Amino acid sequence: MHVQSPLLRQPLSVWATAFAAVVAFMGIGLVDPILPAIAKNLAASPNQVSLLFTSYFLITAVAMLVTGWVSSRIGGKRTLLIGLALVVVFAGLAGTSDTVGQLVGFRAGWGLGNALFVATALAVIVGAASGGAESAIILYEAALGLGISLGPLVGALLGDMNWRYPFFGTAALMAIGFLLITTLLRRTPKPAAKTSLTAPIRALRHGGLSTTAFSALFYNYAFFTVLAFTPFVLDMDAHGIGLVFFGWGVLVALSSVFVAPRLQRRLGTIHVMYAALVLLAVFQLGLAVFGHGGIVACTILSGIPIGMNNTAFTEAAMEVSDSPRPVASAGYNFVRWLGGAVAPYAATKLAEHLNASVPYVVGAACCAAAIGVLGVRRRHLTALERVDIDHTFQDVPAVSPGR
Repeated sequence: MHVQSPLLRQPLSVWATAFAAVVAFMGIGLVDPILPAIAKNLAASPNQVSLLFTSYFLITAVAMLVTGWVSSRIGGKRTLLIGLALVVVFAGLAGTSDTVGQLVGFRAGWGLGNALFVATALAVIVGAASGGAESAIILYEAALGLGISLGPLVGALLGDMNWRYPFFGTAALMAIGFLLITTLLRRTPKPAAKTSLTAPIRALRHGGLSTTAFSALFYNYAFFTVLAFTPFVLDMDAHGIGLVFFGWGVLVALSSVFVAPRLQRRLGTIHVMYAALVLLAVFQLGLAVFGHGGIVACTILSGIPIGMNNTAFTEAAMEVSDSPRPVASAGYNFVRWLGGAVAPYAATKLAEHLNASVPYVVGAACCAAAIGVLGVRRRHLTALERVDIDHTFQDVPAVSPGR
């Protein structure tokens, strides 16, 4: 019996896009270890520094609405390259900031480039990868997990020398990604039909996609409460914060690539979402009540349900509706990234006016809200049962002739 793994048999163009996606996702956690240093060097409060995440994800969310409109007119490759170029420019400019206001503004420009790249990268990988949509989504989530895990580590190593260096480092790595995609990715054909600006919003009329998106909005609030607020709670230097979130990111990557697909086949996608949301709520409450050691442990272990949910929600958004995948992805990401935009600012405000435990209690409540949305609107997600059945049959090993 010969078992083949389609996940690793990919064209060079897919690996080039995946590499650039790793660097793009590094930008999310890159600033984690240096948040305290940025606050100190730019004389800013934690709430002001949290705007680095809010501006980034707010612009990313809104820009998701135009990614399909752009890519359907100029093609996927050109859209990727424009997104990468914007990240190179604004990440480099972020490293030159003299005030927190400048840094927040440059992060917003960075978010625009990230939106153009990330939304299009998923569609390009799905279109070019071998092994079907499932393998492509797992590869994409692996890039996300690897990027999120490496981001804090790179941020700590470079930020220990100077808080500006992580921004310059990201710009340099993205420039490499730009060159790789320029040379290795063939020009992608323009879609037969141009996508309208309102297509992502209209796609959200589908009950299954809107259910997935709004449940993910609450989930992402909890996710980014951990990512953006916890560095201030850890009370560690850049290396310590970087190592904690590196461990967290490794678990995000492993659970998204290995744990989630297996559990989806055994339990079904919706049950994986339920289980991961419950587990994330437990870790949120642990962050609220435990001392320093418990906070470190809960932060790292929260990577398991976050990785599971990243894969389950992304696959659900791609498969639950009859909208083209780029359109469904744009609508879904517009809604869910709003949770990532609100959480950092709200969490630091809650801690400032109440105490450091409250943001995590709210995060746990958001996990419960996400479960509630899935439960109340479960009838809209029946299409996922067909996808789970298809995945179960794909799990049967291929038998080579003559063996």
